[in-house]
Amino acid sequence: MRHEKAALLLELARALASTAEGLTLDEMADRVGVGRRTAERMRDALRELFPQFEEIEDPPTRRFRIPAGLDALFQTPDAEELGALRAAAEQFRAAGARGRAAALTRLEAKVLSAMRAPARRRLAPDLEAVLQAEAIALAPGPRPFEDEIVLRQVREAIIGLKRLAFTYLGGSTPGRRREVTPLGLLFGRSNYLLAAEGEAGEPRTWRLDRLAEVGVLDRPATPPPDFSLAAFVDRSFGIYQDEVEAVRLRVRPHGAEEALGWRFHSTQEISPQPDGSVLIAFRASGMRELAWHLFSWGDKVEILAPQRLKDMMAEQLSLALAVHQA
Repeated sequence: MRHEKAALLLELARALASTAEGLTLDEMADRVGVGRRTAERMRDALRELFPQFEEIEDPPTRRFRIPAGLDALFQTPDAEELGALRAAAEQFRAAGARGRAAALTRLEAKVLSAMRAPARRRLAPDLEAVLQAEAIALAPGPRPFEDEIVLRQVREAIIGLKRLAFTYLGGSTPGRRREVTPLGLLFGRSNYLLAAEGEAGEPRTWRLDRLAEVGVLDRPATPPPDFSLAAFVDRSFGIYQDEVEAVRLRVRPHGAEEALGWRFHSTQEISPQPDGSVLIAFRASGMRELAWHLFSWGDKVEILAPQRLKDMMAEQLSLALAVHQA
């Protein structure tokens, strides 16, 4: 028990050292999964252990932080953490996400180079054992385009609040030069830039593999004040955006257990039924992509609404059936 308490105290110290604005007592309690009174005792202990411990007045509350960071003695990673970092890099690389794989590989090198040589030697056998004992099963699917130079320019425009110019090789007028306000990046089966064209254009997605001659312009580009990337993503099922509709699904009893552990959408409401089935309701756009996903559930899922989704599923099934019967 004493060891567990020390580990929690160290975890909280790392959290306080990694934040610029500090954490409130409630945030501290939530971060390490303890009650408020326990968080108060841990705060007092850390104040004694770290002379640089700071309290920041933020009415109606206070925030706390350790501004000078922690000594390397407290920051040495273990084999599980480094194994997870290596596995994430390999997963990105296998999926075609070369840019993010390279970023994680550079991060791993920085972490290892910051460790003392004896600590690296002690860690090496355990790390090798973790890597040999774990593997990632990749689902079949498209390999998303990820060019480090394109990503670097897009991120530079987003961070610097500048306009981005490129020749777009897709859409209704391939080869047309575009100038947009970049709003974010969406990673998935394909990778997209989310951006608005024109002064009051609606946000739309642009496939990264269709961007050519990309350049950051020396002109300001301010996102709409009420824009939220998370809210934009929550509107759709996957990437595609169209009319937001109320979706209702019935998962039959033989698929209910799987559905209870499945995340269909961030707004979903799940209601188990007396007959063993499960009703799932959420609001989203992107009915075509949703129909593609529901196809993988076979006879476990019945579409109750909207009618457009039912029609789209029937159309896709008819096309597939016609090909295979022929």
